[in-house]
Order: sequence, then C-alpha cells, then structure tokens
Amino acid sequence: MTTIRFRRTEGNDDLPLPAYATAGAAGMDVRAFLPDGPLTFAHGDLRLVSIGFHVELPPGVEMQLRPRSSMALKHGLIIPNSPATIDSDYRGVVMVGLYCLGRQPYTINHGDRIAQAVIADVRRCVAVEVDRLSETERGAGGLGSTGTT
Repeated sequence: MTTIRFRRTEGNDDLPLPAYATAGAAGMDVRAFLPDGPLTFAHGDLRLVSIGFHVELPPGVEMQLRPRSSMALKHGLIIPNSPATIDSDYRGVVMVGLYCLGRQPYTINHGDRIAQAVIADVRRCVAVEVDRLSETERGAGGLGSTGTT
C-alpha cells in the first residue's frame, strides 16, 4: 500500500485526514478548510478552497482532485479543471478550484467534503519527433467519428 504524507496548515487542528468513505471507494474525501466561516457560491463564482493540508506524494504518483458527484449533480458545484493534478514535487497547501453552475446559491461550511482525491501512478515518457505515425482504422477521425451506438 502506498503511503501519502499530510501536514496540517497553520490553524488546522480539527479536520480529519483525507480518507476513504467506504472500503470500495476510489477517492479519499477532502474537506473545506474555512476557519473564517462559511463560503457561499452564487451562479458563476469561481474560487479556490483550501483543504487545510500540504501533501507529500512518492515519486511516480499524482493526486487527482475530482468533484463529488452529489455536489456536482445536486448543486452544480464542479472542479473546472477536473481532474486537477497535484504533482509529487508540490509541497504547498492543496487547494480545490470550485465553480458554481447552479442557479441557487450554495454554501460550503468548514469541514464539508468538497472533492475526492484519487491517487494514481504516472508514466513518464520521452517525446520523439517522427515524420509519420502508424496507420489505424480510425485515423484522424475526431469528435463523433466512431458513431453514437
């Protein structure tokens, strides 16, 4: 099992570590660190929200921040660059960018679960320039080129 190290930000003495809600969960729930009080989003608001922790990931691993489906579907709160990537050499405070698509205001309170963090292996590659790529059945067919059924 991979070990992920977390360090609390100053003033964070109450939030639990990011954790899996169930044995089969793919992502760890991360919570809003809002020591100054609740944060209300109106339609079109885009804000960075701290999770109250710095993280140390092992080399070859990334943390992907993804929206919680309940927040996205029920309240229109999404992560616009989802999945957001936290690199293994980043040591700053982990922040979640949240954007409100919902028509009704939505308030996040200190400690609310705001995203899920999926830990994934990263493959490093070498970029090589060539004159020609191999042929495939699809070729250069783009959006919708494989049909809808």
